[in-house]
Amino acid sequence: MEPRLADLTRLITIIEPEADALGFELVRVRMIGSGEERTLQIMAEDPATGQLIMNQCATLSRAISNRIDAVEEEEGELIEGAYMLEVSSPGIDRPLTRAKDYANWAGHEAKISLVEKIGDLRRLKGELLGIEDEVVTIRDKKAGDIAVPLANIHSAQLELTDKLIAATLPLDAEGADEFEEINEEEEASN
Repeated sequence: MEPRLADLTRLITIIEPEADALGFELVRVRMIGSGEERTLQIMAEDPATGQLIMNQCATLSRAISNRIDAVEEEEGELIEGAYMLEVSSPGIDRPLTRAKDYANWAGHEAKISLVEKIGDLRRLKGELLGIEDEVVTIRDKKAGDIAVPLANIHSAQLELTDKLIAATLPLDAEGADEFEEINEEEEASN
């Protein structure tokens, strides 16, 4: 069973303090997949780099897993059934989920999917011009400058370009060979 929005909000209130305590910021929390193939996907970043390296992902994953276990012992199951916990860096072509993302990544190419059409447009693609008063402006390649209320953005993501690559610090892959994925159900049986 996929968690309802209220359940996801509850999970965020449990997960966010763990990220904060380690000096990280949450970028996105969502449940993907269905049945026994569900994954609780958590994207976070180190504000200093805009990314997480492998050791940081592992540290955050352990902290979140321990916190979820502790809350479940006190309050009961938070997520019904089995699921995998995945903690990752947002990557170069990161999702834009917070108002500050639109300010921080202004000048870069992005694609935006809208909740409700603006004119006859449902998807926009072009240079992010920024955000002001909860309104994102994008220079769409076909329609020109479009102002989009943040509440009308279903999803948004940076486009991989040479300019974006140049503006992004390289990822440190140290520890990648040692990283191990943990299945929450297997961990519970240990």
